[in-house]
Amino acid sequence: MSPIDSDVVLLNCSDEGQARRLPVHGSRPGGPLAALTAVVLPARPGRSDLDPVLAEHTPRRVVVAGTDADLAAVLLRLLRTERLDVEVAYLPAHRSPATTAWGLPTGKAAAALAVAGTASAVPLVRDDTGGVLVGRGEIRDVRGECYCDETLVLRGQARRLVVAPGPDGIAVRAGWGGRAPDGRMRPVPARAPKGAGSALGRAVQVGCEPAIVVADGVPHPRPVPRRTWYRHTADWLLVRP
Repeated sequence: MSPIDSDVVLLNCSDEGQARRLPVHGSRPGGPLAALTAVVLPARPGRSDLDPVLAEHTPRRVVVAGTDADLAAVLLRLLRTERLDVEVAYLPAHRSPATTAWGLPTGKAAAALAVAGTASAVPLVRDDTGGVLVGRGEIRDVRGECYCDETLVLRGQARRLVVAPGPDGIAVRAGWGGRAPDGRMRPVPARAPKGAGSALGRAVQVGCEPAIVVADGVPHPRPVPRRTWYRHTADWLLVRP
């Protein structure tokens, strides 16, 4: 049996009250994960779920097994408890906006990376409600204006406005499809009566008729007339290729 690596903690998040199936040996850690301390948590763990685990184990690295929303919840607790020096690896349930945004593998490759990979500092994207974004923010059927830094991205109406964090900052795209933004600069002319484009920057501000914002697959409980995403002053440490 491999010795337990107490510096790395596997956080197995599940909305079923049971351990989520892992890419190696089902719900029980195996293969490269066998040497890790494993903790089962509810989906989107909060303060009472995660803070005691962090205090008890003081990990150098956490491996989050779950969804983008679970990853965001863990990152939020690291931010709130001033533990952004803890490395974060992601063991996704499947390919997701976060794996695309950060170029992360899935399955057995993700397990191997989580244990043996190297962490690097990447932008931490927050919003004006106190949350964080790790994969995709979306507003559907939006009518209003959107700026990325000083660049006008939307004036008028769009079927979808999509925001994604990434190594270079925050990318945003407004339009009629749901494609993830690619970071290309396609500004709307300042004097145009309407238009939709895309951009990359440090902050995205939206003012619109009340609409539902979805962050990492989780809808806001009520329509809101504005939303801001911005790059935090400190980065987080993500294990990636």
